Amino acid sequence: MKRLLSGIVTAATLSAAGVDWRQSAFANADGWSTWAARPEIAPRTYIEPVISRGEAGSLAVSGNSNAAAYGGWERPIDVQPGRWYKFVAHYKASTVSHEAVQVVARIDWRTPDKRAGQPDYAWKVIPVGEGWKRLEVEAPAPAKAARANLQLYIQNAPQGVVYWDDLSFSEIATPGPRKVTVASVNFRPPRTGDAALSVRKFLELVDSKVSTGTDVILLPEGITIVSTGKKYADVAETIPGPTTTKLGEMAKQKNAYIVAGIYEREGVAMYNTAVLLDRKGQLVGKYRKVYLPREEIEGGLTPGNDYPVFTTDFGKVGVMICWDLQYADPARALARRGAEMLLLPIWGGNEHLGKARAIENRVFLIASGYDYPTYIMDPDGEILSVAKDNGTLAAATIDLNKRYYDEWLGDMRGRFMKEIRVDVATEPNE
Repeated sequence: MKRLLSGIVTAATLSAAGVDWRQSAFANADGWSTWAARPEIAPRTYIEPVISRGEAGSLAVSGNSNAAAYGGWERPIDVQPGRWYKFVAHYKASTVSHEAVQVVARIDWRTPDKRAGQPDYAWKVIPVGEGWKRLEVEAPAPAKAARANLQLYIQNAPQGVVYWDDLSFSEIATPGPRKVTVASVNFRPPRTGDAALSVRKFLELVDSKVSTGTDVILLPEGITIVSTGKKYADVAETIPGPTTTKLGEMAKQKNAYIVAGIYEREGVAMYNTAVLLDRKGQLVGKYRKVYLPREEIEGGLTPGNDYPVFTTDFGKVGVMICWDLQYADPARALARRGAEMLLLPIWGGNEHLGKARAIENRVFLIASGYDYPTYIMDPDGEILSVAKDNGTLAAATIDLNKRYYDEWLGDMRGRFMKEIRVDVATEPNE
């Protein structure tokens, strides 16, 4: 690796104790250096005097018509191992086709002479107006880290230009745990012949089995059709409707969020839908199953076309239903939209794919099934709790702030978000 253009800079003069560095004006490159893996793929770096978020000037990086270009600006700041830091960078991109991969802001932790631990990527994107976007990451300095190299790069965007401005790096308090208690239901009611009776059986189980203090209660797919002998059209209802009313009453009684799969009717269309009720019993939102197996399409159901993520009082959750598990994109889309926990009402499916979805997206996966295990799984694919018998619960308290870190690969949640190539065409060439 070689330093290019503006030479090597010494470590920042700010003390590691109480670091609070900010910069939003760039008349020159004082304190910054430029970097590229090889001189022949060095991007063009320069001070842009006009484009900025306020005070004049920004740091610019151009692909310079070089498809191999990778590199940009760097600035070192002293840190202390084990302390937590927050890096914020604002950028405006021009002619960049896939910003998630091609626009890179990260912390490269260093000892005095080599890398300490793995880089942490700022992958959470927040639009802030007028074409500017905010990237941020919070992370602890690894053992033996003495310096944080703040890196602002462009990657393989030959016609692209990225302008960087309004930057900050500050020490923050160590985040405490963000604990959530989850209960997932394993239950197939006895033959009822009636949707309302099946729903009542589910709610009786929830009432008797779910403990006070539970935050999320998950029921399986199709609670209005299981054990009834009915067809989809016989049980489909509007949302809100009678079943969401009953679920809402139980959610309010338990002071918990409830997710359950029902069948929805809207006009002539019917959907395999999962609903989310909040602690007050109000409908937060619904998810319509995107991947319908042939049997459901032939039964008259219509597929959904979106992957909504819902904000709760403890974090962000996404919902998938059964056959969605068979394909990689539902879980990936929900994780990329910020979901930390995926709730899966499911009839039956491939257990190996469930584990894969949790691991590849670095999310908690909660499943409630009939012919599929009812469990709570962590981002490493480890089952924390499983309900093996009908009429039982899988219950566990999870920590959404726990950092699942790989010694050799780093924080794979952030790394996955920055390396996933959804921009590459998958359809066959015509």
